[in-house]
Amino acid sequence: MAAWVATGGCMKRLFVFGAGFSAAHAAALNAGMFDTVTGTTRSPEKFGALSAQGIKPAVFEGTLDAEGQSALAQATHLLVSIAPSEEGDPVLNACSDMLASSARLQWVCYLSTVGVYGNHDGAWVTEETECRPVSKRSKQRIAAERTWQEFCRQNNVGLSIFRLSGIYGPGRNAFVNIEKGTARRLVKPGQVFNRIHRDDVAQAVGLAARIRAEGIFNITDDEPSPPQDVVAYAYSLAGKTAPPEIDFESADLTPMARSFYGENKRVSNTRSKQVLGMRYEWPDYRASLKRMWEDGSWQG
Repeated sequence: MAAWVATGGCMKRLFVFGAGFSAAHAAALNAGMFDTVTGTTRSPEKFGALSAQGIKPAVFEGTLDAEGQSALAQATHLLVSIAPSEEGDPVLNACSDMLASSARLQWVCYLSTVGVYGNHDGAWVTEETECRPVSKRSKQRIAAERTWQEFCRQNNVGLSIFRLSGIYGPGRNAFVNIEKGTARRLVKPGQVFNRIHRDDVAQAVGLAARIRAEGIFNITDDEPSPPQDVVAYAYSLAGKTAPPEIDFESADLTPMARSFYGENKRVSNTRSKQVLGMRYEWPDYRASLKRMWEDGSWQG
């Protein structure tokens, strides 16, 4: 069974399941905290990109390759950023026995989504708010959260669950959508969304890892806002004319895109500030878009 061991004088080793847009960035920015950092990808073709960020690559696609197994056996800190499926959490499905038998694993950070709260008709939600997920993917997320909670309880391992809002950053933002010609101003009266820059996700991971924080934390910006306002502001910064507004009910949307609009809430980040000491560098869409446009970081 995994044991809670002291870190003083011991090697700290981070293992990342799903070293993609957010998790790889979090690992890279916090690499100085750890003696080694290993991250998984589904394709060996991405090994070079991970190595360039100081992350030792491994393959995980239902099973973990030999290099990954060796690194996981030594891991003290685990960052999980892989979506669950109908079969459950893929990491625990494949590696629960190895993790449970580890004498080194101290702390897990599981990246979840604010989608687990479901629809609250625009009301504010906190970590104490009832979860009533609507979409299939959100129901799978809350099930995965509970599986990780039970695993960590049984094995005496600390657990932080981060419920993230829509993630943006270099190469993934409103300016990129404008450049691609895919930006639209969809209007559904009363609809708001929170957002989070991947730099702030990385900051939260580092702060939580330092104190081995436990519990659930909403990692999200300060200002839930109508999505059409975000698009319009990006166009104004780019010096372009925004496209006309499109009524949500008559818009041509994929079922997944439409489902996002079925979950309307304002997500509070107060606990992350109080417990983790978060000071959001990207606090709202206006400050964030203006900064990204001026420094060029939107391009990725």
